[in-house]
Amino acid sequence: MDVSTWVDVCAVGGIAVEDVIAFEVDERKFAIYRTAHDEYYATDGLCTHARVSLAGGFLMGTTVECPKHNGRFDIRTGEAQRLPAVRPLRTYPVRVEAGRVLICPGVRVSRPTIAAEVLRPGD
Repeated sequence: MDVSTWVDVCAVGGIAVEDVIAFEVDERKFAIYRTAHDEYYATDGLCTHARVSLAGGFLMGTTVECPKHNGRFDIRTGEAQRLPAVRPLRTYPVRVEAGRVLICPGVRVSRPTIAAEVLRPGD
């Protein structure tokens, strides 16, 4: 797939407000999010800790919580925010065009470094 190829995911109404869905293209798994402010984001689809689908997770604002061990990630940057997750998610460009949600899976928006503060005990 060309790095600049945009892929149609679904209609804007195909993702409920404050929800996440799974999407797969070329055998790669993605999670597509819609916030309470009708903003759309895309990340890798599997938790970096346990390789569980984030589509079964809980979206709170711009934070998704993994359904398996409750690790958390910022969906805008991919940053791991709570243990046991320490490795960031990759994030991808999203746009809405003619009522459709599209992602560009060949382009990574960000991949932050592992945040040292995530490793602090007691959080």
